Amino acid sequence: MCYGHDGMAALRRSVDRRTLLRGTLAAAGVGLASSGLSATAASATAHRAGRQHVPPGLISIQLWTVRDALWGAPGYDATLTHLARLGYPRVELALGYFGRTAAQLRQFLDGIGIRSSSSHDGISGTATELEQKVQNAVTLGQQFMVVPYLYSESTDDWKRWAEQMNVEAAAARAAGLRYGYHNHAHEFTIDLGGGKRPWDVLTAELDPRLVHLEVDLYWAVTGGINSGDGVADPEGFTLDVIRSAPQRVLQYHVKDRDEATGDMADLGTGTIDFARIFREHSVLEYIVENDTPDVTPQQTAEVGYRYLRKLRY
Repeated sequence: MCYGHDGMAALRRSVDRRTLLRGTLAAAGVGLASSGLSATAASATAHRAGRQHVPPGLISIQLWTVRDALWGAPGYDATLTHLARLGYPRVELALGYFGRTAAQLRQFLDGIGIRSSSSHDGISGTATELEQKVQNAVTLGQQFMVVPYLYSESTDDWKRWAEQMNVEAAAARAAGLRYGYHNHAHEFTIDLGGGKRPWDVLTAELDPRLVHLEVDLYWAVTGGINSGDGVADPEGFTLDVIRSAPQRVLQYHVKDRDEATGDMADLGTGTIDFARIFREHSVLEYIVENDTPDVTPQQTAEVGYRYLRKLRY
């Protein structure tokens, strides 16, 4: 999976919204700091400029992809240095800081010429945890922080999580950060009753002024196929998801799908028509990911970067 967070643990640690409001937002009121173009502005700029490729400065990689290399050989420092040498200007953090503080990690990343622009972080269990999470993101110079995974078959859970995310997003906004949610397939397949699915509840409850979406294209395509709604046109289903959400889609997880098995695949070896999707909606960050690298994590990272650099749409 492309997350480092236990969704059920998040439910167990669920805290009352009023507690978070009292504990973290008393000093809120700072306007959203400029952290890049809005999705609308980025799209308009792309059309005016006739852009037909992914800007290299917007390419990133989710570190979950290379977790085996981080945990084992060649290790965290060597793996991140390799990513920088491949040309990645950004990474999306997961799995912690590997023994460093946020300040120490920032110093290391600056030294190898790569930026932590985003991170996957679960919903905080306390106001203190939220404060620390936001401060770490600021220290690292991040633009985004994203909730990577939640799972429940209860409408009430999804509503409570949305309420908590709205609170956290307000704290992130006060610190000049953008706060988002990353999907899997189950948001489109679980029947909550009354014709509602988790995606319907989330997008109805999350404040579009505060929360954006990080759409995982593999999981959206897979959710459309598994639900039956996107069998005939998986990319069309995904584009409908993007267009119909009240929230802005500012980030993509770019992950391919094997034609025979439906499993994840290295970019360019599967069936997803990324060019079609990118033509219709550009974002502020294109994040390479493959939870199950085809050969080695390092090769998957290289294939993904080269694919996005060469893709024309």
